[in-house]
Amino acid sequence: MVVAARLVDLRKDYVLKGETVHALRGVTFDVPQGDYVSIMGPSGSGKSTLLNVLGCLDRPSSGQLFLGDDDVSLMNDDQLSFTRATRIGFVFQSYNLIPQLTVVENIEVPLYYQGRLAPEDRERCLYLAEMVGLGDRLTHRPTQLSGGQQQRVAIARSLVNDPYFILADEPTGNLDTKTTAEILLIFEELSNQGKTIIMVTHEDDVAQHTKRIIRLRDGCVQSDELNSHRVLLQDAAAAQ
Repeated sequence: MVVAARLVDLRKDYVLKGETVHALRGVTFDVPQGDYVSIMGPSGSGKSTLLNVLGCLDRPSSGQLFLGDDDVSLMNDDQLSFTRATRIGFVFQSYNLIPQLTVVENIEVPLYYQGRLAPEDRERCLYLAEMVGLGDRLTHRPTQLSGGQQQRVAIARSLVNDPYFILADEPTGNLDTKTTAEILLIFEELSNQGKTIIMVTHEDDVAQHTKRIIRLRDGCVQSDELNSHRVLLQDAAAAQ
């Protein structure tokens, strides 16, 4: 089994107003390559903290995080930045697009951070825009797009570096029911292609589209189960 991410006894403590908050209390699980997993839990369960650690945006207080064979816990700041830029694709609830840039330029942003944009890179960006259904919107800017279209740009951007996994933070939180179904269809298609997706969500109906559901409570893994009732969107008509 090839592992995209492995968490071993991961702990994260914060000091808030003089009190120590144990946000993560020994979280351990593997995310095999090709997995499609949702992380759920009530407010204060540790979801956001776990997302920040998985995304190399924050360091654990103790324990280990492996991306592939590399122990992220041992990386310095420059190595963490490189890892974020090259190995993790981010999809946020609020899209986080740059308003002055066009669709294709927003998709290219991770490449600019690496100081590269060869002709084959531009071709890949055009391909990804086409793949998420925005081939006719390449020169549009975010303000000219619907919320669903902006999230499609964000998904394409997350794929540009062929990351170890896509880390999606409430990716349908700002979308209506129909558009949510369309975005989940894209994730399903990516999963079928073997992409690894880790999705943080508080919505049960969204989690039911994933292969596996991990539930957190009080900074611990409460349950980690395969989703035997997985909902599949077989074609675009199902998103209507």
